[in-house]
Amino acid sequence: MILKSADDKSKRATLLDELQHSQLLDFRQRKWLRDELMRFKKGVQGEREAAHYLDNYFKKGENHVVLHDLRFVVDGEVAQIDHLIINRAFGFYLLETKNYAGNLVINEQGEFTVDYGEDRFGIASPIEQSKRHERILSSVLERLEIAGRTQKQAAFHHVVMLHPKAIITRPPGKSFDTSNVIKADQFPTWHQQFVEKIGVGTVFKSLLNIRSLDTIQEWGEKLMRQHRPADLLHLPDFMQPKQPAKATAAVITQTKSFSHSAHAEVVQVKPAPVADSHEKVGAQANEPAKRLICAHCGIKITYPEGKFCWNNAKRFGGVAYCRDHQALFSAVA
Repeated sequence: MILKSADDKSKRATLLDELQHSQLLDFRQRKWLRDELMRFKKGVQGEREAAHYLDNYFKKGENHVVLHDLRFVVDGEVAQIDHLIINRAFGFYLLETKNYAGNLVINEQGEFTVDYGEDRFGIASPIEQSKRHERILSSVLERLEIAGRTQKQAAFHHVVMLHPKAIITRPPGKSFDTSNVIKADQFPTWHQQFVEKIGVGTVFKSLLNIRSLDTIQEWGEKLMRQHRPADLLHLPDFMQPKQPAKATAAVITQTKSFSHSAHAEVVQVKPAPVADSHEKVGAQANEPAKRLICAHCGIKITYPEGKFCWNNAKRFGGVAYCRDHQALFSAVA
């Protein structure tokens, strides 16, 4: 049973894409935007492809509940679980999706590296990441009083799913078990082999904990209510756009050189007076002139939008922004 699909994250992609056209960003901010947008798109694509294989495998099953894209926050700690599968025997599969553009290499110590041609980068272990998620999920289950018939602690299983075209280089022998690092399209085969490898003792314990599909569906719905979506418009502090510099008139010097003459004609153009195009807003005659133009995108804004920014001058630097780009500024406590 498919209980929850992934959240719609299109607002995040739109924000990152539109910000790249801003004239208020420096080199570091533009580079971060390009990298973040690439990571974001690859992550969403990988999760979507993995969900496709999982949904096809479990959609007709009566022993599992599938939830995609769960985010829990417990005592300041965050667990972002790409895919969670609950079975009727009180077992939980935590699936971590990775969509690496390079080749994945795992050594004997369980260290993960990604090769991009001649470049090699060490990465955090997705298995250890999933185990940290297990600890937070356990706290959530305890708070919701979700437990088996004969045991309080659930049986957790961790799987790392990669793109079907990924290349995985595994350590030799059995120095480090990588059987749970698979390509997304291999999950059905992996799951069947995993179930077959379970010993008699585990099977007996599972039978004692067996629950109805309605019960694990109820568990899934409880977990869905604990889902705390991430703020799709959040940006790091250094990504806050800089305030536009005040327009100043400058002396324009135009030099015309002629190859056939040793003399250069220099024309100096004196600055023309800058016209005051500010619109007067407000009822009082002595209120400062303000522009009903978004300082970020240049579109005309409404008076309530401008008034909100001017009333929060510390947050917006005394400059007005449209409602969409007001979200770029963190609220001042």
